[in-house]
Amino acid sequence: MNSKKIWFVCGGQHLYGTEAFSQMRSHANEIANALNEYTECKIVFKELVTTSAEITAVMRAANAEDSCVGIITWMHVFSPSKMWIEGFSLLQKPLLHLHTQYNREIPWDSIDMDFMNLNQSAHGDREHGFIGARMRLSREIVTGYWRDEDVCQSVAQWARCAAAYAFSKTLKVARFGDNMRYVAVTEGDKVEAQIKFGWSVNGYGMGDLTEVINNVSEGDVSAKMDEYNMRYEMNTNDVAAVAQQAKYEVGMRRFLDAEDCRAFTTTFEDLHGLKQLPGLAVQNMLFDGYGFGAEGDWKTSALTAVMKYMAQGLKGGTAFMEDYTYNFAGKDSAILGAHMLEVCPSVAAEKPKIEVHPLGIGGKEPPARLVFDGTDGHAVASAIIDMGDRFRMITISAQLLAISRSMPKLPVARLLWKPLPNLKTSATAWIMAGGAHHTCLSNALNENHMRTFARMCDMEFVLIDENCDLDALEKELLYNDVIYRLR
Repeated sequence: MNSKKIWFVCGGQHLYGTEAFSQMRSHANEIANALNEYTECKIVFKELVTTSAEITAVMRAANAEDSCVGIITWMHVFSPSKMWIEGFSLLQKPLLHLHTQYNREIPWDSIDMDFMNLNQSAHGDREHGFIGARMRLSREIVTGYWRDEDVCQSVAQWARCAAAYAFSKTLKVARFGDNMRYVAVTEGDKVEAQIKFGWSVNGYGMGDLTEVINNVSEGDVSAKMDEYNMRYEMNTNDVAAVAQQAKYEVGMRRFLDAEDCRAFTTTFEDLHGLKQLPGLAVQNMLFDGYGFGAEGDWKTSALTAVMKYMAQGLKGGTAFMEDYTYNFAGKDSAILGAHMLEVCPSVAAEKPKIEVHPLGIGGKEPPARLVFDGTDGHAVASAIIDMGDRFRMITISAQLLAISRSMPKLPVARLLWKPLPNLKTSATAWIMAGGAHHTCLSNALNENHMRTFARMCDMEFVLIDENCDLDALEKELLYNDVIYRLR
């Protein structure tokens, strides 16, 4: 992400003269540098634009520059918004309108007309805001003083989403095997997904994968085993089963890298040529940033890759997840999340253990996997579903809970969380909205990250949080249905 750039563009017009232009450039550069202290990708002051031709030129240049993932605009003075129409009609990168001003407070004793002429953001940004609304631009608006931490953090969150949006546009997903038979929610329109999100989702034969796996050398397996021993606690005597997963991982990485894929799926219904269902192999790849979806769930695989990219550098983890079973305990009711094998260890509370146990389905040898309990703290869980005429992102807010009880007969990765406002309301809302049983759970990202990314993709966004009201949600879903059908 640190190779990506956000261009900071300051708006003006020719009324003010060269001396004012010099001050405006200096101020804009200072603001960009201050914001840059909070972001992973670099914010750079690009231009002071004062004519329609200059605006159009910078927007075209942004479109053509791969390292540029977004544009921040700020009006230091009044910049007539008709000058921005052509440039904005061409812009293909995410847009943030920063509504701020250079000075924090009014200089009561010295303020004069020269100061007023130079510091016109209070109405210059309103003119700029009108053209964004008039052109129906999908944009983020951040208001406040540019040195305040909440403003800087809001810009930084948007910048992460802009970088993830650019990553999404080039994402390739490999499907090893098809979707789990008869399952509806993991299906979807792959062509529309590529048009909407940029995801190129393609299937590959298990025979092609196993050929690569079978050519993995003992030296490569040994090196991967050393990595496992460094990262995790070896809690099994079945070293051969662990080595099998190491072989799978080396082979899958080699295959995916050759196809330039950063996300993939498997299914236990198609393991031709494999002795085990990939478990530890998948978990370790997730830890390194690959996206994954079980049972052929390519939407969750892609979303996991995007969210992991978005979360890099932040404290916390991001994991493929599934709601497995409930603990109905009144106001303390909670969800136990897990999966057969493939939950990312980035959300572990302690050092995960490598164990080998029978799986119970699939008819294969007992696979090695990481066993751990999840951490506590605030988290979000998101899923993307195909509604037939559009994609919908559903996001819940949740409180991760430390697991106080042992589960010796459940040797998988386990997380416990209380969805907000409570299990009954959240689960009802999730089902009402058509939410999937697979999600991507993150205690590194928050609700605003997910909302902003959905807005960039022009995707319907449904939030289920502590303010959720089922009657209001039912109306929201109905209104959304009407709006998207009209569009």
